[in-house]
Amino acid sequence: MSTRIIIFAKAPLPGLAKTRLIPALGAEGAARLAKQMLSSTLNAGLAANLGPVELCMSPAPGTREWQDIPLPPGIQLGDQGHGDLGRRMAGASRRGLLNNEQVLLTGTDCPQLSPLLLRRAARRLANAESLLHPTVDGGYALLGLRRFHASLFEHMPWSTNRVAAITQERIARLGWRCVPGERLRDIDEPNDLFWLPSAWAGVLHRSKEGGHDIRA
Repeated sequence: MSTRIIIFAKAPLPGLAKTRLIPALGAEGAARLAKQMLSSTLNAGLAANLGPVELCMSPAPGTREWQDIPLPPGIQLGDQGHGDLGRRMAGASRRGLLNNEQVLLTGTDCPQLSPLLLRRAARRLANAESLLHPTVDGGYALLGLRRFHASLFEHMPWSTNRVAAITQERIARLGWRCVPGERLRDIDEPNDLFWLPSAWAGVLHRSKEGGHDIRA
């Protein structure tokens, strides 16, 4: 079964990625963490060995922001395009389902997205139209789809604690089965840093730009 993993990410540069963590880590520290999270997610997608792994990039592939960012071989590169997050996710999922039986949509904010979790999600999605791994803050870390409908992405209050619930309500209105995944944790705010893997402690040292001294 062909499963396409689509990973949304901004270029992990100071002032561009993980900006809500700048008060704790400084701009440089937040960018280092963003680069670690990007690498972890891409490698998990490849190791899951489910099918194509696409990095859906902002800015677009080939721009100077990505020139010095190392990416593992075997990753397909795509442009997020324009519009709000919903419009960009809708476009990526629609394209992904043209040539693949199912897609797994994710960002780079959840260190719990392991190869095992991704393989299990793909296997469970095979018996439903959708799958959702909600996050503790009310969003979701992983959305799996075997069918496309624009309503799952339109007029969504992104970055609020209602995203997962609204998505589940809209899936139910479509008459689709949604497989519930376990609740995961995104790393978005300074308090979330407690949940980072201990092996990543090196990226949390005090930034030269005045971030607080955060220790795992």
